Amino acid sequence: MMSAGGQATERATRRMAADAAGIDEAARVLVAGGLVALPTETVYGLACDATNPRAVASLYAAKGRPTFNPLIAHVPDLAAARRVGRLTAAAEVLAARFWPGPLTLVVPAIEHATSELARAGLSSVAIRVPAHPVAQAVLAAAGRPIAAPSANRSGHVSPTRAEHVLADLDGRIDLVLDAGPSRVGVESTILDCTGDRPVLLRPGGLPREAITAALGFAPASPAPRAPGEPAAEVAPLAPGMLASHYAPALPVRLDAREVRPGEALLTFAGTRPPGTERALAILDLSPAGDLVEAAANLFDHLRRLDRSGAQAIAVIALPHEGLGEAIADRLSRAAAPR
Repeated sequence: MMSAGGQATERATRRMAADAAGIDEAARVLVAGGLVALPTETVYGLACDATNPRAVASLYAAKGRPTFNPLIAHVPDLAAARRVGRLTAAAEVLAARFWPGPLTLVVPAIEHATSELARAGLSSVAIRVPAHPVAQAVLAAAGRPIAAPSANRSGHVSPTRAEHVLADLDGRIDLVLDAGPSRVGVESTILDCTGDRPVLLRPGGLPREAITAALGFAPASPAPRAPGEPAAEVAPLAPGMLASHYAPALPVRLDAREVRPGEALLTFAGTRPPGTERALAILDLSPAGDLVEAAANLFDHLRRLDRSGAQAIAVIALPHEGLGEAIADRLSRAAAPR
């Protein structure tokens, strides 16, 4: 809940089933300027009216999110997307192929279609058409672009269940619609389509290989920062690009070849490194070695290990192809210095 001054106030957040009554209430709250956690196929998103600067300010306050970090505008279809941004030729190809779905496109913004605060002052806007039927229904009922970053405290592990949302935001938002666990489990892939060649800003639920096949060429990667060069003091083009993000409270140790005393283990495909017998907790992202299952389980498993009583989380090396690239990206940010 938000006070008139944009400060979070504590009051119980309502939890409703994602049925017709819940969808209608969610749309009503959003139009009134409130905050609603919505299920999507990627993760649960914290939604507000992207055209309402006061609602956007409340969302930033609820998450503790820096206002230089832009928000994705969620819309129900391609026609609505064209009212929010100017889709380039490459963006049109990708939208026709992959929307609705776990793909966000950064394109030149149409002035006044979304609030400047939601775009963090940028002349571009990030747009997504989610595939989840509940999100689709709420967007259609609200009748406006909806900003919806992940429904968790800024920098924390993203939520893939309603209970994850409440663990972070109970008392800080109005409503959460409970539709069970997210199917994909990692956030959308983000492509910058403002230039001549699309740039893959964030790997996610749509693998790089699928984008390459649709375009007929591989997307570019962001230009690396030179050693010792400070981070640019400008807003990132899209969410999820901060070095430390998606982080549990415990330290995360990547590419672990053994389990050290006091650690919990996050493993894959049944791998048991030396020292596994002394792990304080063990969770396998996919005993069958399925990267789709691993992506769906990633954030839930990190949250569970965070509560295990361990001193740190050891993570074995995982494959990097397909959805493995998105999993590796989230884990590297979870392990980054805080």
